[in-house]
Amino acid sequence: MSALPAAADVAIESWTGPQLAQRINEAMAIYVVAMNYPTYAGAQRSVTAQGHTNYAGFACRAALRADGRLVGFAYGYTSTAGQWWHDLVRRAVTDEIAADWMRDAFELSEMHVLPHYQGGGIGRRLLTSLAGAIPHRAMMLSTPDTDTRAFRLYRSLGFLDLVRGHRFPGDARPFAVLGARLPLDGSRPDAAPGE
Repeated sequence: MSALPAAADVAIESWTGPQLAQRINEAMAIYVVAMNYPTYAGAQRSVTAQGHTNYAGFACRAALRADGRLVGFAYGYTSTAGQWWHDLVRRAVTDEIAADWMRDAFELSEMHVLPHYQGGGIGRRLLTSLAGAIPHRAMMLSTPDTDTRAFRLYRSLGFLDLVRGHRFPGDARPFAVLGARLPLDGSRPDAAPGE
């Protein structure tokens, strides 16, 4: 087993929608590997992600090696009615949760790091950088509902369960819908820097 690449050698950059759009295929190749999806899912997701770059409140962070290679990314936008994820989650939560969490929320649409670079804190840096720059009162996301490195990272930053075992169309796995108040709580004692 080879040593983990040095996280210090990876810079986190803020990207605009056009910057992500320019490298969308590279980003979606990371998405496919990180989520263990078939290759064709990356091409399909590229089309959707291109559209996301034009949504209100769009924000993105990219993790880049010194040679410019993309090794991770995170992006999202203001979650509003009429969006696929928002509407599915709204139907899955109670009225109280919707009123409390969904009225001024940033939807973390995607956050992925190449597997070889996971465990070095890059995901944490992507997420905290992104969360620190948005004006929303909450961030929401969905993630496979199992004990993964990503799930532990979200927990360590203060994300709470809003829905567990949720099924999204097109994926047979159960997902957890999580939410966190902003700013994120990155100083919790159980926050593991390596996640």
